[in-house]
Amino acid sequence: MSASSPHPGEVGRLIRELRTALGWSQSRLASELARVGGDTVTRMYVSRWENGHCAPQPYWLRHLATVLQVPLETMEDTVNRRGFLTSLTGTAIAPAVAADLIEAGFAAALGDRARTGEDWDGAVETYGRDYMTQGAAEIQKRLVADMIVLQQQVETPRSWVVAAKLATLYAKTFPGSDGLKAVSWYRHAARFADRSGDRDVRVWVRGRAAIALGYEGAALGMADTLAAQAMALDERPSLGMVNAVMGRAHAAALRGDRATALSLVEEGRRVFDKAGSDDAESDYAVPWRRFNIFASLLAARLGDERLAGEVQAEADRHLPASLPRFRTHLEMHRGLMMARQGDSAGVGYAQAALDALPPEKHSLTLRMVMEEIHTATG
Repeated sequence: MSASSPHPGEVGRLIRELRTALGWSQSRLASELARVGGDTVTRMYVSRWENGHCAPQPYWLRHLATVLQVPLETMEDTVNRRGFLTSLTGTAIAPAVAADLIEAGFAAALGDRARTGEDWDGAVETYGRDYMTQGAAEIQKRLVADMIVLQQQVETPRSWVVAAKLATLYAKTFPGSDGLKAVSWYRHAARFADRSGDRDVRVWVRGRAAIALGYEGAALGMADTLAAQAMALDERPSLGMVNAVMGRAHAAALRGDRATALSLVEEGRRVFDKAGSDDAESDYAVPWRRFNIFASLLAARLGDERLAGEVQAEADRHLPASLPRFRTHLEMHRGLMMARQGDSAGVGYAQAALDALPPEKHSLTLRMVMEEIHTATG
């Protein structure tokens, strides 16, 4: 089957996931397609696509990519180096910046010594550590430069593992409010992980995407989908599973499903007890302090003072001074709790915590939490 003719079942699931992530009905998607395509398309067409009865023709694939705001290669179900590079330079950064990065990428690729597998493993570890302390903009620029080099070398299962982990981190450099770009790259990361054949990485990538989207309160349908995929791939306790369960918990909390959210937190704790990592300061780790930060925001969203007090005390106890951004997270969660309880001082409390953090250490996620606090007071 050609790249332009994806399997009906696969493209149908993709259309449903992206439509759900936008919060659209099948009728809404049909209307959007008719608007940009100039031809009539009915809800029944969309239903047939989503149920795998038939696949959209290339004409409709182009318009689906437009209205669902994903690269065309995502709809065509192709992963190739050309598409990888196009997505990097075409959707992420300004052309002038892209030109500099492409030049740097080719310079690195033409260097005296090509990067080895160990070099790439080291780069992944470095990015994992740097994410904990550096701003998204700086990491994104570095990632683009490295991924431009990597896309010329990605061939082996090991290199697809590296691509999957870097693409997951790259997705996190986009704000959840720009969730369509983030979702597109989480999907790329999942497919890169699938290409690697490494089951642990396939679970981790999907779980990490689920907790990122759930924590940010963005694309909740996609957070649920990726979490469900992770949990279906492997039932064994793992860091990916911890992330997947907590991602689903946040999605439930944001939908107002208190019972499900609290049940999932308990499940997440059971999985963590078997699979939690050590105290490594890396985005690829889930130590006890980080689990409690996940639970802290969830408790604030639910307005659960008992749970919030318990998990925030644990997080405070274990947070090192080297991670001030995460202490700011906790303070902002307290501000959100105040706002949920009708205390207008919660906004000022959270803003003071954010202002106390040096601007270069601010993250996209912190800004989104601040927006959520403002919304809670409205």
